[in-house]
This record gives sequence, structure tokens and C-alpha cells, in this order.
Amino acid sequence: MNFMRTWRAGLADLAIVLLAWSLAFVLRFESLERIPSEHASQYVRYLALLPLLRVSLFGAFGLYRQVWRYVGLGDVAAMVQAVLAGTAILALVDLLLDDRLPRSVLALEGLLTLGGLAGLRFLSRAWAERRARPGAQAVRTVVVGAGDAGELLVRDMRRHPDRGFAPVAFLDDDPAKLGRSIHGVPVLGGRADMGEVARRVGAALVVVAMPGAEAAVRRSVVRRAVELGLDVKTLPGLGDLLQDGAVTTEAIREVPLEDLLGREVTVTDEALLATLTGKRVLVTGAGGSIGSELCRQLAARAPSLMVLLGHGENSLYHVESELRARYPALALETVVADVRDDAAVRAVLGRARPDLVVHAAAHKHVPLMEANVVEAAANNVLGTGVLARASRDMGVARFVLVSTDKAVRPTSVMGMTKRAAERLIQDLAARDAGKTVFLAVRFGNVLGSRGSVVPLFQRQIRDGGPITVTHPEMRRYFMTIPEAVTLILQAAVLGQGGEILLLEMGAPVRILDLARRLVRLSGLHEDAVPIRFTGVRPGEKLFEELSVSDETARPTDHPQVFALRAAHPPGAEVWDRWLADLRQATGVQDAARVRTLLQEACEGSGATDRETAPLDGGADDATRSPA
Repeated sequence: MNFMRTWRAGLADLAIVLLAWSLAFVLRFESLERIPSEHASQYVRYLALLPLLRVSLFGAFGLYRQVWRYVGLGDVAAMVQAVLAGTAILALVDLLLDDRLPRSVLALEGLLTLGGLAGLRFLSRAWAERRARPGAQAVRTVVVGAGDAGELLVRDMRRHPDRGFAPVAFLDDDPAKLGRSIHGVPVLGGRADMGEVARRVGAALVVVAMPGAEAAVRRSVVRRAVELGLDVKTLPGLGDLLQDGAVTTEAIREVPLEDLLGREVTVTDEALLATLTGKRVLVTGAGGSIGSELCRQLAARAPSLMVLLGHGENSLYHVESELRARYPALALETVVADVRDDAAVRAVLGRARPDLVVHAAAHKHVPLMEANVVEAAANNVLGTGVLARASRDMGVARFVLVSTDKAVRPTSVMGMTKRAAERLIQDLAARDAGKTVFLAVRFGNVLGSRGSVVPLFQRQIRDGGPITVTHPEMRRYFMTIPEAVTLILQAAVLGQGGEILLLEMGAPVRILDLARRLVRLSGLHEDAVPIRFTGVRPGEKLFEELSVSDETARPTDHPQVFALRAAHPPGAEVWDRWLADLRQATGVQDAARVRTLLQEACEGSGATDRETAPLDGGADDATRSPA
């Protein structure tokens, strides 16, 4: 097949060369009849040499390896080089033979040959693209960004109509581009004109093609498209494009989850995190959503040793396999153990001698922990105590507890266990000032984690609904997994001991609004998937908080991270007695006593009437939300 295609191309080029040679003489002497006899003999003599010379050079310069459907400027450059080389050789032969060919004939023949080669190939490309125009099923698409990325993207859409994109308009805020056309697609307005332009051209999809723009700008375009009820997709950021390859329709992806936050994503201070290089690090809960991302980000900063500790061997195995493949030089140890096992924990710490322990292992599912009070307390509180005291005794320099906003005025068992764990860490920091630096990191719900509401909503949308929302006024703080992990690592470096560090998380997001955005980002109209309110679950609050009144905040060296310190840290004797009581109660599986002790540890907790207000109409009402 390739052989036949090459022969057909060669014959076509041969015809172009012969035609160019004849036209050059006609243009020089105005007609074949007016060619002087000495030049007529030259015309005939070179009819044998010239086609053989030209076609041989075309092959040598790679013209027969070109795919005409995708011919571009790089291919034209190869044509120019081949034609110039042929003209130079022809002039040299003429000089050696003293044949005195008219120089104008040589120049005209070269120009005509080049024009014929390029014209034939570009006509072939235009014909192929015309035959492959998008079908009726292609989505009419508005491309936001008429720069290099947008141009390349539309070009690829034109070349591959089978991928289902039919570009019908550009949007760009550069007034110089307004009214112009790129690959036949007009620039019809700026970003503010999205609604009007989409209606005018009948578009159903917006593709954000601004990889070099600030994240806030890209997110504003996404939010506007969602508000208009348009499906929206995006190109990756510039860094990802440089890493992954060219701008094509294959690079188009779903809008990333962080665009649902409605705020700026946390800035990573790489100079700060560079201090982790060469450290010995242990991560608990290493197989979980947060723990595994912790391991990835720590591994990228070249610790001298990383220990993965967890209770689920399958998830640990997957994380270990990924890290060994990506970082073959990394010293890595994987340990299957329970943080409540004092002997096992001390054995691991004694062997690894970590500089930093990040404690991410915890039971986090709120309703499940309501039904498993003893297990929640034993794992989240007593397990934290075992690991923290062992870290102190083994000389660990820094210990970071991963906490949650549910620890603030908690109403759930899970929140109470995390608040108790925070206070336990503060107690150890107060007793052992100057030894191990104990810190806690508090943040909101994590988008995309295993327990996050986002994967649940996405699954419900794929199944056609209904989407289950507990209450129309339920609100939560959200962050992405990489963002949460960045906060943890930066806190590990920034904290001075005894603080609880938290991220500036903006305003909380209403869960109902999040569900609606996900529906629209899935390319569906908001009414296409019903939403059913199920009622507030045991232990849940309508609103989460990030701090309590007796905690004072101070800035840190990172503009988006703040440190909280309790005005009245717990007393040593009180906590020793409380922990002894908790150990005794969990040991005999006394769930009622454990719950009481947790409430004592979280003195002052309790939701307001507004937070626990029942849902009007009952838990089973399948209604739309109020406007």
C-alpha cells in the first residue's frame, strides 16, 4: 500500500516537473512557437535529465514519507530545500556544459515546481478534511482562547471529526482577534459574551483552551459555562501539556475537581518543602487517599528513607508498587501493623528512626463511627496516643496529626475522637517542650477521596439518579487531595509545637450547589437528574467550623496557613486519668461509657438548633431544592 502510494505521488510530481519546465519556457518566450531554436534544443535535452533529478531529490528530502492529509509548514520547508537543491544542480550542469540556459527559465521552473508540489499536497489535505467533516452527532463546540493552543486544538478537531467535536466559534478577550477567523472558525466575542455566542451558534460544549492562563481565570470560565447550562471541558495546564505532549483533542479532559472549590487552590512553597529532602519519614494510613498522596509528594522530595505503615495490605501493596516504579532509588519500607499495637509501633520506630511521623491513619466515616463507638475511640484516640508517646520516646523530631474540621464543637463520635486526639497531642507538646514537636493539621472535606461525597454523586449521576443530599442547607469546607497533603507537609515544617494548623479555605460550599455543578459538568441539564433529600444523618452538623472561640490564630510564613493555639491547654493529671478511664472502657466494650468520656473530652461541644433543624417534608421527600 505504501509502495503504491509512493508511486502515485512520484508520477504526480513527475507531471508537475514536466509542466513547470514547459510553462517556464512559455512564460519566458511568451509561447512555444517563439522559442529560439538553440533554446528549443535545450528544452528537449533537459526533458530527460530534469524529471529524474527532481524526483530523486524529492525522495532524498523525504517528500514521499509525508502524509498529504497532514501536510504543514514543516513539510513545505522540505519542499523548498528539495527544489533549491535541484535548481542549484541544474545551474551547475548548465555551467559545466556551457549550455547557457536562460537564468529566468531556471528561476521560473523552480518557482512553478514548488508551487505545484505545495498546491497539490494542500489541495489533497483540504479535500480529505472536507470529506471528513463532522457528522450530525458531533457536538457544536465553542473554544475559549484563540491563541496557539486554541489554533492547534481546532486544527486537530478538523482533522479528526470522528472524535465528535465540531468547532463553531472562538471566544477571546483580545480585541485584535475579534471578527477574524482561524481554520474557518470565527472569533465572535470575549469571555463575557459566552452566553450570547453559544445561543447564536447553537453550541452545547465549551472547551477551555488557555493552558497558560492563571487557574483563577480558567475556573471563572468553567463556572460561567456551568451557570449557562453548557457542558464544559478543558485542556490541562501548561506544565501538564509540556510534560504530556501536543495540544490535540485527545488532551481534552473533564474539568478538574478543584474547579468546584470556588476559591484559589493553595500555593505550594517549594523552598519550604525542600527541607524535607534527605529526611527519614514514616506515614501511617499510607494506603488511604490522604496517606497515599502524602507518600507520593514526600517521595518526590527525595527522603533518605520512607516507611509506609498501614493495616490494609492490599492498598499498601498498590502504593508501594507505584512508588518503586516511579522512584527506583528510593529507600522504601512497607509495614503492615496496627497503630494500637505498642510493641509493633516501637519496633518500627526503633528500626527506622524517622525524623518525621505523619499520622494519617484514622476511622473517618461519620455514620459508621456512630454505630462503632468503641472502635472509633480505640483507633482514633488510643492509637494516636500509642504512636505519639512512642515517637517521643524514640526521639522523633516532628509528629504531625492529621485532623478534621469535624473536631470543632463536634456532634459526631468521629469528630469527638479527633478533637480528643488533638488535645492529646497538645498535652504531649506542653509536657515535652523542646523534644518532639507535636502538631495537628485541621482541614475540611477532601474532594475525590474515598469517603468524599463527590465520587458518590458522580456514580449516582452515571446511574441516572437520584442524587441523595441530606439537607438543602448542608454546607462543607472542601479541598483537593494534593492541596490537603501540601498543607500537611508545610505544617510539618512551619509548626513550632502545640499548634493546630489550618488552611485559609474561603467560604463553605453548599452540598446542593456542588451536586448541581457536577450534573452540569457531566454535560446534563440540571433537571435531568433528580435530587432527593434524605435527612441529616446521625452525628452530622449542617455547618462545619474551623476553630473555636478559645483558640487564637497567628499567621505563619505561608500566606494561606494559620496556626491556632488553645488559650487553656489540658492539664497533665486530668488527661492521664481520662486516658486511663478510656482504656478501661474500651477494654470492656462499654460503648455508653466511651461516648460519655468522649463528650467530657470535648467539653462545650453541641450543635445549635439551626444546625440540627429537621428537613421540612420528611426524610423521604423526593423534591427539588428551594430556589
